[in-house]
Amino acid sequence: MDALLSIRKLQKKFDQRQLLNIENLSIAVAQAYVLTGSNGSGKSTLMRILAGLESADTAEVKFLGEAVSLSPYPRVMRDAIVYVHQHPVMFSTSVADNIAYGLTVRGVPKNIIAEKVEEAIAWAGIAHLRKSIPTYLSGGEKQRVALARARVLEPKLLLLDEPTANLDGAAREQVIALIPTLVGEGRSVIMACHDRDLIALPGVQRLKLRDGTLEVKEINLPH
Repeated sequence: MDALLSIRKLQKKFDQRQLLNIENLSIAVAQAYVLTGSNGSGKSTLMRILAGLESADTAEVKFLGEAVSLSPYPRVMRDAIVYVHQHPVMFSTSVADNIAYGLTVRGVPKNIIAEKVEEAIAWAGIAHLRKSIPTYLSGGEKQRVALARARVLEPKLLLLDEPTANLDGAAREQVIALIPTLVGEGRSVIMACHDRDLIALPGVQRLKLRDGTLEVKEINLPH
């Protein structure tokens, strides 16, 4: 079976500095990955490249088995890949409106949006936040709203940048618990993080950035 996304010879330079020099990157369907590396190793840059927010040189890119180019970023990838920032931006409307935003932009009928938003609210366990002003939510609450906002778009790949950073114990656990459910729905997930509990999740494969190159570790087996 073809990988969801495969890239050969990905290179990224800043001025004369070679930040990334990745020979092969292959992302399987319905697989979770943690992307680790020291600060400044290029984790966020790689995530932004995969999301189409930064350019890079590549020898070959395939998405769903079809050859594509990352520049300009292809529509098929833009529709299928969602990036969730470490500090998600919340609109000061309502939680439901925040979750519905991407569907509204895509022109999805309002009755279908309402159904999808209700399902996402239940999935993320945030029904009690329905009437809260989003800009005043805690970090963990914002992260769950952002994950719900990403999930309603039915992405094939989610890119999560430090999804549990600066969250307290209970909030961390709530966010971590959502990750396996995304994979169970057939989605692939890449998490740039230092969180040992995310790194240790069963079935997760570790990608480690070191000196611009990528080391692929074994998949975590269930205990």
